[in-house]
Amino acid sequence: MFIGHFGLGMATKKLAPTLSLGTLFMAVQFSDLVWPTLLLLGVEKVALHPELGGTRTIEFISYPFTHSLVGALILGILFGAVHYAIKRNFRHALILGVAVLSHWLLDLVVHFHDLPLTPAAGAAKVGFGLWSSVAGTLVVELILFITGIILYLRATRPLNAKARIVFWINIVLLMAVQLSNYWGDAPASVMALAWSAQLQWLFVILGYWADSNTEPVLA
Repeated sequence: MFIGHFGLGMATKKLAPTLSLGTLFMAVQFSDLVWPTLLLLGVEKVALHPELGGTRTIEFISYPFTHSLVGALILGILFGAVHYAIKRNFRHALILGVAVLSHWLLDLVVHFHDLPLTPAAGAAKVGFGLWSSVAGTLVVELILFITGIILYLRATRPLNAKARIVFWINIVLLMAVQLSNYWGDAPASVMALAWSAQLQWLFVILGYWADSNTEPVLA
């Protein structure tokens, strides 16, 4: 799951119009934003299978802190708590905490049987395996993504042309990455994968930039 997460982030703007799109993107993708750093540090591990291609290129060997159910719950609580400490808005903190947890729930639909329930060694692993069908995965992701775009555009009013230009640049880049994940070249190494995954912060930055040039539609 990739653009589906961002789609949910955009859709949540309708629920919380005054929350920045950048913050929402950070929340729904928080597990994957933390993951490459832990990968670089050797805390979490993957193996690459370029000969398989598509959704089977990356084998997730161990990611107990970012992609276990308990780990996702802890990340959600921490994210919400930090937001509450800064903004003192419990409703927004709760929404963001649930948004962080949503990453694991959406991953559950597409991942193969590799998502641990707890960080403990030997923990039970789950996954419904939609990734076995590239077409099926793309349909689900596009539904979430397009729905999110529609709800975001309804929840915001641009203050200038920059707002929509930056927003649509972000959308095009997200789609490009999604298609590359399916049909592009496999990462040259695990380190190359980890460093390229850090570029996801660009989508967060563009989310903040686009949203700073809009105003919420509160009606």
